Amino acid sequence: MTVRRPEFSGMRGIAPVPSYVVMQPTTLCNLDCGYCYLPARAVDRRMPVAVAEAVAAPVNGWARQGRFSVVWHGGEPLAAGRGHLGALLAPFDPTVEHHVQTNATLIDDAWCEFFTEHRIRVSVSVDGPRERNLERVSRGGRPAYDRIMAGIAALRRHGIPFSALCVVSRPEPGLAAELYDFFLELGCDVLGINIEETEGVNTRSNAHRPEQVSGFWAELVAAWRRAPRIHLREVEWSLRYAAAVLDGVEDDVLPRQLDPIPTIAYDGSVVLFSPELAGFSDPDYGDFTSGNVMETPLPDLLAAADRTRWVAEFLAGVESCRAQCPYFGFCGGGHAANRYFEHGRFDGTETDHCRNSKIRLLEGVLDHARHHGPTPA
Repeated sequence: MTVRRPEFSGMRGIAPVPSYVVMQPTTLCNLDCGYCYLPARAVDRRMPVAVAEAVAAPVNGWARQGRFSVVWHGGEPLAAGRGHLGALLAPFDPTVEHHVQTNATLIDDAWCEFFTEHRIRVSVSVDGPRERNLERVSRGGRPAYDRIMAGIAALRRHGIPFSALCVVSRPEPGLAAELYDFFLELGCDVLGINIEETEGVNTRSNAHRPEQVSGFWAELVAAWRRAPRIHLREVEWSLRYAAAVLDGVEDDVLPRQLDPIPTIAYDGSVVLFSPELAGFSDPDYGDFTSGNVMETPLPDLLAAADRTRWVAEFLAGVESCRAQCPYFGFCGGGHAANRYFEHGRFDGTETDHCRNSKIRLLEGVLDHARHHGPTPA
């Protein structure tokens, strides 16, 4: 398959209804991971229940019209405690799907019972075998691996299915196969791979040689093909896009409008498109928020989203990507936070994140397909 510049007209403007919202129950995290982007993870600022009530009002209505998710993402969401997190969940209707992204170190039998009672879908952050988790440490610098694995063991003991999210700092040869075998044994249903990003307080470079990154993704596909028992997030994205191009329906892959992905910070302030911008400010752009749900209903904030200066600049950047990049049909214009933290602006185009997690991803998957034939059904 030849990647060509897109000529379709889809995906213009911002969708009035998001597909999900991100909620920050607390800024606190009990770990101090070396690649973390969060600026206030040592401070326990908890979301008041009134903020959850303000968000639940429109979310409940959206959930009645179709599938809708709330993603609880910190900090470490479980650091808010079961009592407080339960109070934040209470305003939402049973039709709302709840997901939690957790480092798993606090998970025990009581938390598993909580997840079951509230029908919460769990995603665990873990970077592979013990030696691959050296960046995941406590505030005192102690390795967190054993505590992570104890939390995962509790999930398995209670029969709770879980996803896994893995950060890769150095996509070196042999790593992808090692990681896939680990997660296959771990027992997760879905695996997402994030190549480390330069964003927030993490200023480390994420530039890698192109062949190194595309080789990593090709190796991951090969490992998956040998035992395709995990839903591999990035690979499945790529295969769906490749199939759509081959079928001549690539216009249907991207949504017609950008998903605003509102992130509701602990205090009710709303940041659009990129949760990674929450808690940051800039002399030119301000604090990146588009308002506060305690003052303005969330649907009204979304309707006026393009009046936020940086959002308008980001939309211009997306249009530049559409005009210039042959990979636009796959990625849809990239992420706002990566543009800002790599370029200092929102109307730039290609970033190292684009190269690592979009361009080289698609190239790696296609390279494997060219040399190894069709993928398993």
